[in-house]
Amino acid sequence: MIRHTVAFRLVHPAGSPEEAAFLSAAAELASVPGVQSFEALREVSPKNDFAFGLSMEFDDQAAYDGYTNHPLHAAFVAERWETEVADFQEVDYTAL
Repeated sequence: MIRHTVAFRLVHPAGSPEEAAFLSAAAELASVPGVQSFEALREVSPKNDFAFGLSMEFDDQAAYDGYTNHPLHAAFVAERWETEVADFQEVDYTAL
């Protein structure tokens, strides 16, 4: 199992319609085949500058690669992520 996570901050003001539209578009990634346990998260700790997180799981590397290369994911990255995300940290985990 691979757990894919990303913490991020948007260029949009907090609570703005643009922020809501981005988060709604991100939630559509849950429909990509192979995505399991999708969560969109709000950061509550003052220990970093990120505002949100996404977390999802994949059965294996093939499922993760399928997600990475899926047209919905590729379009989201090109059309939304690259222009609307101010900063991010991606971390992918496997169990020990």
